Amino acid sequence: MPYLILDRDGVINEDSDAFIKCPEEWIPIPGSLEAIARLTERGYRVVVLTNQSGLARGLLDEETLRCIHAKMIAAVEAVGGRIEAIFHCPHGPEDSCECRKPKSGLFRAFAERYSVDLAGIPAIGDSFRDLQAAKAVGASPILVETGKGRRTLAHHPDLDIPVFANLYEAAQHILYCHA
Repeated sequence: MPYLILDRDGVINEDSDAFIKCPEEWIPIPGSLEAIARLTERGYRVVVLTNQSGLARGLLDEETLRCIHAKMIAAVEAVGGRIEAIFHCPHGPEDSCECRKPKSGLFRAFAERYSVDLAGIPAIGDSFRDLQAAKAVGASPILVETGKGRRTLAHHPDLDIPVFANLYEAAQHILYCHA
């Protein structure tokens, strides 16, 4: 079964410059849950790779993050989808870790744990750092215009990658143009 990699904030759920700090602040982007369900139904194994610097900033703790992810998983499952795994970077931008995107540590951790070759795996994100991390490991970056996507496109208008309005449209493209 093929894998598909998603960023979380701005791709699956509404993003917030104030961070998603509790389950109540986690609000799915319209169509995103259904997109994951359709991908799951067609045999894709969906993995989420997400920077969560709110942990390093003291805005939430690991238990709260676990609760946010439990809400996301339950919401996806309620519409027939499945999230195979979630990998997160708990560090802040100044921590010099290897896991915070645009570095590729989250991708490498996923590949190692699941014995996956990342070459060509679709990786959907809304920020330039998502795209950089995907490209660094040979995955196929895709930009969505939700979250920080429009801003990313405005700052990098010459991106030579697929761009879609949202996760649902990106999923439709993957399912019907690359099936």
